[in-house]
Amino acid sequence: MVEPAVAREQIDLLARRTGMTAEEVALVWAAPLFAGLPFASLAALLAEARVREHPRGTVLFLQGDPADRFFVVLDGWIRLYRETVDGAEITIALFARGETFAEAAMLGPGRYPVCAAVAEPARLLHVPASSFLGALETDRALCRNLLASLARRLHAFVRQIETLSRRSSVERLAAFLVKLCEGRKPPVTLRLPLDKSLLAARLGMQPETLSRAFARLRRLGVSTAGHEVRIEDVEALRAYADSEAP
Repeated sequence: MVEPAVAREQIDLLARRTGMTAEEVALVWAAPLFAGLPFASLAALLAEARVREHPRGTVLFLQGDPADRFFVVLDGWIRLYRETVDGAEITIALFARGETFAEAAMLGPGRYPVCAAVAEPARLLHVPASSFLGALETDRALCRNLLASLARRLHAFVRQIETLSRRSSVERLAAFLVKLCEGRKPPVTLRLPLDKSLLAARLGMQPETLSRAFARLRRLGVSTAGHEVRIEDVEALRAYADSEAP
């Protein structure tokens, strides 16, 4: 999103202050949590936000830690998980470029209900809770966006449950890849988590089933090399995913 009245100098200033690029500012502004906010409101909200880079395996927070910030994924993959009493880890969700996570944790008890770790080297925008909660006190548009974002996430979980029961593994993978391609010009190259079992768990299938699903998408111009996926024709993949929607 770009307001006609927003000068490139304002965007560049916010980029320099936070450590983002101008393109990343646009990416953040387009996130559902911030979409539609006046640029001045976005800049004020992100006044104390900073970009940090994290290697694979970094633990961002643990279940029960004070929720003192939330995050925007600029690049990489983040895994949310819970630890069971016997020490096992259950993957709850995966977050990728352009997505926000942990914002709801600052409401209510103010503690993270899950753990978060970096599944692939990540570049994250850290937004302090103080800035966010302060903005919620005065910015009705941000409050509406937060409620809408949480509602969309709830609906997404409902759709995910429905998808697991009604769509094939190939259909699920196609829809997931299309979502990752949003805002990118084809051909698109995506870097998936090195541990493909995480992606398989996200899509409700076994790793070997995921491999077979990728093989079946080759006819639509989807190719893999290691943990990189190249999509030649995003629209063809989107048409397939839409035509197979329940």
